[in-house]
Amino acid sequence: MSGETFVTIIGKVHDDPECKFNPSGSAVTKFTVVSNPRKFNKQTNEWENKPGKFWDCRAWNAGRMLLAENVANHLKKGDNVILYGEIETQVWEAEDGKKRRSDQLRVEAIGKDFRWHQAYSNDVPAATTTDGGWGNTQNSQNTQPFTGGWGNEPSQGGWGP
Repeated sequence: MSGETFVTIIGKVHDDPECKFNPSGSAVTKFTVVSNPRKFNKQTNEWENKPGKFWDCRAWNAGRMLLAENVANHLKKGDNVILYGEIETQVWEAEDGKKRRSDQLRVEAIGKDFRWHQAYSNDVPAATTTDGGWGNTQNSQNTQPFTGGWGNEPSQGGWGP
């Protein structure tokens, strides 16, 4: 494949997703995502909102992949999302005979942006540990100390010291 234009958008679901089934039984979900870019103004020392960009989005089911139905069932107006998709240009002839065109995104992947989401009150709370966290085996059945993984040894590199 060549010539496709793929983009990643971080934004907010502008309207509740609407799922429809075409005669073949395939589902498509239509929704809009708005991204609100901000720019820091050095003269006023404040952040300024720039005009929002509205993206018409379509998510399709494909075989056993139920993207359209999952978007319709799990996203709602106001959800912060990160999506990856292909820009497609739709061309049609209007009633006045003029050709019209508009861009839309064919969604390949989408998920909630958890930087801004608030946990629902009925969600399972985060686990609390009394054993000092990862790698501390004080209350564990395993009596061997944790020595591997994520850079705990100076010679391993990674995230550790």
